[in-house]
Amino acid sequence: MEFSKIATDWNTKIQNGEQSTVDVELDGGQVVTCALMIVLTVDSKDYIVLLPLDENGQNNDGNVWFYEFILNSPDGEPELGNIEDDDVYEKVTEAFDLYLDDAEFDELVDLPEEESEDL
Repeated sequence: MEFSKIATDWNTKIQNGEQSTVDVELDGGQVVTCALMIVLTVDSKDYIVLLPLDENGQNNDGNVWFYEFILNSPDGEPELGNIEDDDVYEKVTEAFDLYLDDAEFDELVDLPEEESEDL
């Protein structure tokens, strides 16, 4: 899986705890705090995966939200855009599934240093 420079930079911030949540205002004015999971690059565009949290900071249903990730300047605040095209949405969800599969595989295959050097 390849990531753009923007995605790589933001994923580093997420992994280091520098960027952990964002408030998303929904239609109707409701604000939902979401945990940032990962920024994916699909067809040269960046998309963010958000985990909506309840008032206790938990997500009990496992739902995630996908948005276009728009960064107009390196030091600026990102904007979120809706994914209007069903084909694009499907590609983003497939990329996220691949990411989860890779992450799960990496956890399963955690070889000790000595063994991994022999491979």
